[in-house]
Amino acid sequence: MLRNTIFCCAFLCALAANAQQRFSVEKGRINFRSDAPLEIIEAESPELKGVIDIDNKTFAFSINMASFAGFNSPLQREHFNENYMETNKFSKATFSGRIIEAVDFSKDGSYEIRAKGKLNVHGVEQERIIKSNVVVKNGAIAVSSSFTVLLEEHGITIPKIVYQKIAGEIKVNIQANFVKT
Repeated sequence: MLRNTIFCCAFLCALAANAQQRFSVEKGRINFRSDAPLEIIEAESPELKGVIDIDNKTFAFSINMASFAGFNSPLQREHFNENYMETNKFSKATFSGRIIEAVDFSKDGSYEIRAKGKLNVHGVEQERIIKSNVVVKNGAIAVSSSFTVLLEEHGITIPKIVYQKIAGEIKVNIQANFVKT
């Protein structure tokens, strides 16, 4: 009995210690910009989800693709969801992997890191290294990042009739505030 009690206490302590090292997105935003010769398209979503395990230096992010808003028109948003992103088939975009640099997340400071992982957009996974800025302050973590996504790398084709209105390279910005879970 004592052995089981000691095992249970050790197990619960290990779980508690592990849980203290996980941070999840409290508030996250993602936006993109298509800067084509004839049109600029911008949209944003406040529904970015994510978690960082600082002990294992792993992370995972996801976004519901249908949550983007702010297009130039409702028709443009409809085309984004139905014709290009096919959100009925590919509802989420994800990025998960590992943090390359050694960062002491217990100390306040600003850090530039590289995140290496799999970016899955439109059902096509690509290995990427994405630079991010991390600010640790008072036990919270803020992450911001800017990177580009090439549509052709993710199987997204632009019809010739609109190729002057949709850029083949999309600029993405992420801002996420994490708290300990």
